[in-house]
Amino acid sequence: MMSIRRPHLGFHLWISVSMILFFQAQSFYLPGVAPQDFQKGDPLKVKVNKLTSTKTQLPYSYYSLRYCAPKEIVDSAENLGEVLRGDRIENSPYEFKMREPQMCNVLCNVKLDAKTAKEFKEKIDDEYRVNMILDNLPLVVPIKRTDQESSFVYQHGFHVGLKGHYAGTKDEKYFIHNHLAFTVKFHKDPQTESARIVGFEVKPFSVKHEYEGKWSDKNTRLTTCDPHAKRSVTNSDSPQEVEENKEIIFTYDVDFQESDVKWAYRWDTYLLMADDQIHWFSIVNSLMIVLFLSGMVAMIMLRTLYRDISKYNQLETQEEAQEETGWKLVHGDVFRPPTNSDLLCVYVGTGVQFFGMILVTMMFAVLGFLSPSNRGGLMTAMLLLWVFMGLFAGYSSARLYKMFKGTEWKKIALRTAFMFPGSVFALFFVLNALIWGEKSSGAVPFGTMFALVVLWFGISVPLVFVGGYVGFRKPALEDPVKTNKIPRQIPEQAWYMNPAFSILIGGILPFGAVFIELFFILTSIWLQQFYYIFGFLFIVFIILIITCAEITIVLCYFQLCSEDYLWWWRSYLTSGSSALYLFLYAAFYFFTKLEITKPVSGVLYFGYMLIASYAFFALTGTIGFYACFWFTRLIYSSVKID
Repeated sequence: MMSIRRPHLGFHLWISVSMILFFQAQSFYLPGVAPQDFQKGDPLKVKVNKLTSTKTQLPYSYYSLRYCAPKEIVDSAENLGEVLRGDRIENSPYEFKMREPQMCNVLCNVKLDAKTAKEFKEKIDDEYRVNMILDNLPLVVPIKRTDQESSFVYQHGFHVGLKGHYAGTKDEKYFIHNHLAFTVKFHKDPQTESARIVGFEVKPFSVKHEYEGKWSDKNTRLTTCDPHAKRSVTNSDSPQEVEENKEIIFTYDVDFQESDVKWAYRWDTYLLMADDQIHWFSIVNSLMIVLFLSGMVAMIMLRTLYRDISKYNQLETQEEAQEETGWKLVHGDVFRPPTNSDLLCVYVGTGVQFFGMILVTMMFAVLGFLSPSNRGGLMTAMLLLWVFMGLFAGYSSARLYKMFKGTEWKKIALRTAFMFPGSVFALFFVLNALIWGEKSSGAVPFGTMFALVVLWFGISVPLVFVGGYVGFRKPALEDPVKTNKIPRQIPEQAWYMNPAFSILIGGILPFGAVFIELFFILTSIWLQQFYYIFGFLFIVFIILIITCAEITIVLCYFQLCSEDYLWWWRSYLTSGSSALYLFLYAAFYFFTKLEITKPVSGVLYFGYMLIASYAFFALTGTIGFYACFWFTRLIYSSVKID
């Protein structure tokens, strides 16, 4: 059906999407990030990051468990986004030398007391993974796919341990991964003999190490793993149990493999680690359907409106004009300020702030400035852009407020600066207190919380006031038609024009434009995977803008045709109601895709998704409002009003 009108539309869209995806594949690096060259024997610094679990969503620092630690633990410099993500990057006792394999290096031995054994068991129960970093590359565990030969999927980090039972017994035991077989992949420059790291993999094993005599840190030789006898660990047949008074010996191997993968493409493995049945074609197909529906809606609207305007302008006598019904009849009331107009101004300003933040963030992301190699860069950029977009929020609020004949611009600027951020900050503070109560590294420290408040009060609030001042100084927008002093009575409406019904219907199409992409975004956030197809996301964002605008205009047109002129708030809520569907989808995703069992983790999930839905409401509502605002001004300035 789509090919009848424009046979080349789908082809052009597919080509453009393919080109953006190809472009994205080349742009994973922040401009200015230089590769590091290593000569043979150069020391390699392995850093440890947080312990993570998809079951609890609560990160913990690596040294919260009784792992081997260096003499002095040093925190790496973190940006604001890393702190908010719960990243805690620290040095480790693992010592590698470039292209020098090592076998059975002993880190330390640890004797478990009751408390330490309990902590290890809890982390194994909750399926926690240990994350490490080498040359800015995260550690992955290659897992062979069952459905494809010679193909692997890559899991972030390795599990702390596993549960199982010995043959012939039913008692469940806990076993720790205490031997790590690292593989460092490198790409060698044939001219200089230097090499660059392009991969960091591990195979974890649980081994009950044995040795003769008394333990000595330097001189003890293991009988289970001995580099002199070329005896290495290849399986977990005799695993290391986690129990009180048990002695655990931590060991590791390092192997170096030359790779054909160039440094510029080393992130491809990590970014394509998700299940490859992503069905790009079905996503593009869904967008095509949305585009087609939007095109059809636009065609109907243009034809109907053209006929209406032509008919109204051809009326010759006053009698004919008085007999006329429809949207022209309410011209004396259509620009009457709505109830709670101040609140509408605040929400519109907040939506403009979000729109500016998302638009600029996506532009930077598409150009490759916010690559996954720059941990926390995306969140830092969004926070800073939100703060600076306060200028446009204040301007939009004050401009609309003056059109509604408001006089106290400072009051409206104050509400714009504090209403949305204040409610979100209060909820965030409660959620952070819950994380802090769980002693998780995901809790935002007091210093960072103070920095956020300084950004808000020191930069965002003054910018909102500056924007409000500039917006209020501008001359007020003149209405295209005069407003009557006495409001007209609205006739009884058909059931399908009921505000609640039309608002709920209006949110379906915008949500339909984003819900497939939403699945991948939620997966990247809650299942700790990378999200990187920003080019595609940008197309989805454009589709969202178009669908929000068109569905609001159509429903606004039907509303005015039925002589209901209260369109201000309804235009905002029509497209804004897509946030309700987003929250319902988040609940569906929680119960079908996640394995969260702890109440605190559930509260965190729904708390953060409530914040996201609230932001989505402000964004989509504002898009719909401005579309309807433009539409009503356009149609009423196009007809002759006596």
